[in-house]
This record gives sequence, structure tokens and C-alpha cells, in this order.
Amino acid sequence: MKILFYGDSITDAGRTRDLDIPNKGLGGGYVSYIANQLFEKSLTDYDIYNTGISGNRIVDLYARIKIDCWNIKPDLLSILIGINDIWHEVKRHNGVEIDRFEKVYRMLLEDTKKALPETKIMLLEPFVLKGSATEEEYEKFLAVKDYAKVVKKLAEEFGAVFVPLGEAFDKAGAEYGNENILADGVHPTMKGAAVLGKEWLRAFENT
Repeated sequence: MKILFYGDSITDAGRTRDLDIPNKGLGGGYVSYIANQLFEKSLTDYDIYNTGISGNRIVDLYARIKIDCWNIKPDLLSILIGINDIWHEVKRHNGVEIDRFEKVYRMLLEDTKKALPETKIMLLEPFVLKGSATEEEYEKFLAVKDYAKVVKKLAEEFGAVFVPLGEAFDKAGAEYGNENILADGVHPTMKGAAVLGKEWLRAFENT
């Protein structure tokens, strides 16, 4: 099975850019955690690709979907996006408002269904915690909960697997301290990567 992870810096996590080579330079985040778990089960059944790019918003994913996804022809496409659509607005006034977020995300899914009709899709819920990057304007960052509802709705609409993450991060942050799970309120530590990875694997087992 060829699995492709698509998203922003949370997915990128310092990966290399050798997109045509699977299982190489997957970064230091949840993708590597998931790959390690899958490779423990089998070294032959899975090829993992990471095409996340730091700073991406949904409009950026749509712009590069052909070269960084369709051309690779994954059997399973996993998408995590949404926090930068808010963050870029808070910090740079260059975000993607929720109506446009839904419109472009729907376009991405519609076009992907046409280009890769046999590919299964997993949509991951965007999340946030209070941290050094978010606490100053945390109320604005809480809009991620509305973006998460959009992602869940689109998953239902397109028959994709929805992976809930917000509650898991809220719980882990409360138990272990936000900074131990999401270093700055957005980017997972290795412990945070494990939180995300476990939720993904739980959902993956049901695909």
C-alpha cells in the first residue's frame, strides 16, 4: 500500500524533498511515528511518502496537488490542514476565511476523486492548544474548532475517514502540560506526534 501524507509544517516536520523515493527522510513528526509502527508489522506492505510543506494553507495544497499527490498515485491519501489558514490571518492578514477554506477544500477533494478514483482518503481534524505562538490571541485561534467542523462535514460528504484530534490533544495537554504536547501550541513535540499517530492508526485500522 502506498500512503501519502499531505499538509503543512505539522506533517513536514523537517522532511527531505526526495518525493520520488518512498520511506526516506519522512521528518521528525507523526509521519515517522506512523511509518515506524507500520514497518514493525511489515517491511514490504507499505511505502510511505511525506509531501507536507511548512506554512501551507488549503489554497497552497490545492495549487500543488498534481505534482505532490496525483503524480505519486497513492492508495491512501492523508490530509492535515487548517491551522495556518487561521494563523496567517492572525499574524499576517493572509489567512483563508472559513467559507473559502471549505470551497477550496471541496474543490481539492472533488478533483482528487476524479484524478484518483480508487484512492482512499483520510481527513485529519485541525487542532490547537494555548502556547507561546497562540496565547496572545488565543480566542482567534479557537476558530480552528469551526474549521474542524468543516473538515468533518467534508469527510462525510466525500466518504473519507475523519480522524478526530482536538479532544485527544486537549486531554493530553491537560494531563501532561500543553508545552509537552504541542511545543508552541501548534507544532507537536515527539510526545504530541505520538498522540496524533495513535489516533491516526486507530482510524487507519477501520479503513
